[in-house]
Amino acid sequence: MNKGYGKSPSPKSDDAVRSIDTGEISASERYQLLTSLVVPRPIGWISTWGSGDTPNLAPFSYFSALSHTPILVGVSVGHRSTGPKDTLINIRERLAFCANVVTASQLDVMNLTSAEVEAAVDEFELAGLKAEPSDRVDAPYVEGCPAVLECVLEQEVTLGAAPNTLVIGRVIGIRLDASLPLIKGRSEVDPEALLPVGRLSGIGYAMPGDIRKIARPG
Repeated sequence: MNKGYGKSPSPKSDDAVRSIDTGEISASERYQLLTSLVVPRPIGWISTWGSGDTPNLAPFSYFSALSHTPILVGVSVGHRSTGPKDTLINIRERLAFCANVVTASQLDVMNLTSAEVEAAVDEFELAGLKAEPSDRVDAPYVEGCPAVLECVLEQEVTLGAAPNTLVIGRVIGIRLDASLPLIKGRSEVDPEALLPVGRLSGIGYAMPGDIRKIARPG
């Protein structure tokens, strides 16, 4: 079941297991394995101000929560062959960004903002979205997005020889649509109302489905 995801790695194998030495396969194969095994991944739909206050919007699936006190999130921004992506350039300049939570109803427009375009192109306009300025950080957010994390740059981490830079953002504000219910007695947004989308490998996305709740032992 390859379905156009690229050729399969050529691992050492026996009847029970494939043993893959990641140093012996290509960068493309490493990417395919990583993104098909670390799944589903939350999507950081990152919005920033670019040169001349042109809004910039791009999705990143190397995105995760890192800490709750303070609230820290991390987004690993890949580099182009010509240098850093616009998102990283803008964060370095403004020291801020917004992470918009991608929901089921926004999947198609989010995908439009993944296009590789010139820095002067407004991805909000490209996708038919409106950029609203945050009143907490020097960054825009997606109007109508039900959940937005407003972040200031906490730290930038070079990942050795990797063509990525890890941006750690400190969340100083959270915007929630008033229609989003919280779970009774808690400050948890109801996932069945939020309907977040997760990233799989290739062109795949994990859509909201059945949620199984299991109490921890003890």
